[in-house]
Amino acid sequence: MLEKLFQLKANGTTVRTEVIAGITTFLTMAYVIFVNPAILADAGMDKGAVFVATCIAAAIGCFIMGFVANFPIAQAPGMGLNAFFTYTVVLGMGHTWQVALAAVFMSGVLFILLSLFKIRELIINSIPLSLRTGISAGIGLFLAFIALKNSGIVVDNPATLVSMGHINSFPAVMGALAFFLTIALVHRGYKAAVMIAILAVTALSLLFGDVQYAGVMSMPPSIAPTFLQLDFSSAFELSMLTVVFAFLFVDLFDTAGTLVGVSQKAGIMDKDGNIPRLNKALLADSTATSVGALLGTSNTTSYIESVAGVAAGGRTGLTAVVVGILFLLALFFAPLAGMVPAYATAGALFYVAILMMSGLVSIDWRDLTEAAPVVVVCLLMPLTFSIADGISLGFISYAAIKLLSGKGREVHISVWVLAALFTLKFIFTA
Repeated sequence: MLEKLFQLKANGTTVRTEVIAGITTFLTMAYVIFVNPAILADAGMDKGAVFVATCIAAAIGCFIMGFVANFPIAQAPGMGLNAFFTYTVVLGMGHTWQVALAAVFMSGVLFILLSLFKIRELIINSIPLSLRTGISAGIGLFLAFIALKNSGIVVDNPATLVSMGHINSFPAVMGALAFFLTIALVHRGYKAAVMIAILAVTALSLLFGDVQYAGVMSMPPSIAPTFLQLDFSSAFELSMLTVVFAFLFVDLFDTAGTLVGVSQKAGIMDKDGNIPRLNKALLADSTATSVGALLGTSNTTSYIESVAGVAAGGRTGLTAVVVGILFLLALFFAPLAGMVPAYATAGALFYVAILMMSGLVSIDWRDLTEAAPVVVVCLLMPLTFSIADGISLGFISYAAIKLLSGKGREVHISVWVLAALFTLKFIFTA
């Protein structure tokens, strides 16, 4: 049955190899079951319900990716997108989390339509590589800023906006330790490096009495507080439409980049550089996002950590299915997830930030018309505390700089349209 479903022999792999690869991938990305509920809880969502939604949405995404697309790529609610959900849409723009879930659902439906009608290639190819890279790096810096804030290393300051917090406080020390442990363990090759660091800092917090022991295993919490709680009342307001676009935009390029990276590593691409079954892989991602919104979590996306499983030999969808099964088993560890303090996840956020910023090496820094918009995006995402505003200002900057530099013909028509729409948004919603 497994041979028929996943074509193991044709892909040069075995059941044992695929299971080991699935376990490896899960260990590298399991931190999401601790980090995602902590971030969405800041938006006012029930932490236990989000924990369940996270695990189920990840499992569904993995199963679709495995059984339908037959790719060794795992899925889960995305880092950066959850931060945008909480800190920009809910806390920054003042929308309820129910409205934000509706925006996530709408972005998933649009993603499905783009995949079905094969419009995604036009969108992906029309956006300059420098802007795509800058957006990813900017989200990374945004996550790093949240990590510093959650651990108390950076605090509000009326005079300078932000300043150094009490660096010798327990949360700050533990947050720094989480980061140091994560980087050291990753460097030493530990597959579960991020999860080990989170659990180690949580254990120290228990030991020093900063966190109260609540158990390790139990039956899963109720998902009722977030299940089908979408609110479409503001769905067609201009501010909400820009939010839907931002969710769609970031998810689209995050998924595309992950699929290309993992496919190259796994040798899945054909001789022309094309990815077979790409439509099915994109449909898996977009469907999981829509289902995840119904359950109560932000956008579900493909995880670059899947490369770890590919490096362990994973070549088929069986790897993704194993990851999905492990996410379902993780449902029974809700008490453990509930004990993890915000500062314990700081190392994970900072580590993800480093991964997302690594793409800046591909920028041609000698061409200021390409480099300047990247810097605008990277700086303004964390400084405005808004991924959407960072993306908007990046497009406006790119179009304006190219035009004034005499390189207007290099700009795709879609970039002009988006830059104009974002400009109008700032004019009429300021």
